[in-house]
Amino acid sequence: MLLAIDVGNTQTVFGLYDLSSVETGDGSVKGGRKANFGLSHNFRIATVSDRTADEHALLFSQLLGMRGLDRLGSISGLVLSSTVPSLTTALRDMFDRWFQVEAVVVAPGIRSGMAILYDSPKEVGADRIADAVAAYDLYPGPCVVVDFGTATTFDAVSGNKEYLGGAIVPGIEISLNALFANAAALRKVELTEPRGVIGKSTVESIQSGALYGFAEQADGLCRRFKAELGGATTVIATGGLSSLISRYCNEIDVVEPWLTLHGLRLIYEMNTPARG
Repeated sequence: MLLAIDVGNTQTVFGLYDLSSVETGDGSVKGGRKANFGLSHNFRIATVSDRTADEHALLFSQLLGMRGLDRLGSISGLVLSSTVPSLTTALRDMFDRWFQVEAVVVAPGIRSGMAILYDSPKEVGADRIADAVAAYDLYPGPCVVVDFGTATTFDAVSGNKEYLGGAIVPGIEISLNALFANAAALRKVELTEPRGVIGKSTVESIQSGALYGFAEQADGLCRRFKAELGGATTVIATGGLSSLISRYCNEIDVVEPWLTLHGLRLIYEMNTPARG
């Protein structure tokens, strides 16, 4: 089993892939064009920046055991992307101490099969590279990835399989947290659809602003990206809030909650001699 781990600033997602069910004898991917193809199990936990290597090993072992898996011994491959440097170090330590498998860590110099046309390629987050690789694999041609995470990121991929760059804006949850922290009369609300765009209460007004406001922000940036890319462009949404916000967007073509994990799997295969 391949363990793919995506460490974000707020949440950490990891998934297990049964590689024998994903690939044929010649290394090509068996049918299916969704990001969850071959993904047998997935977990989502809070990102805790001071969690140690041993604590991660214990947590992963317990979660795997809950699914009836052979704990850490069931893992034959590892791939990691992380936006939290302290946890990158801790997880590398965990791999060394608890797994008898060399891990692929997405970092500058790693093979991604994609040209990075950023002014400074080292600045591009590992998760954004994984998203771009996965998006082009699933939807070859010009595409835009909207990742609704701690930050909402927009990434553009050309029809020639080039990562062109993107945009970064404050994420939905941290924007709302800033609002509640700085406006004494406002309180946290559940992100559900209000009765109408014109809210009839403070709660509905906040819900309207969050759902429709962020949807319009996503649509507006996507339209501008598509205008620069030209031609038929596929817009893919991913991230924890993608399924919710995409319902109110007109420019998003498809939602792929496991896009980053799919990209990590592809990068793992490119950087493992037996597969690459």
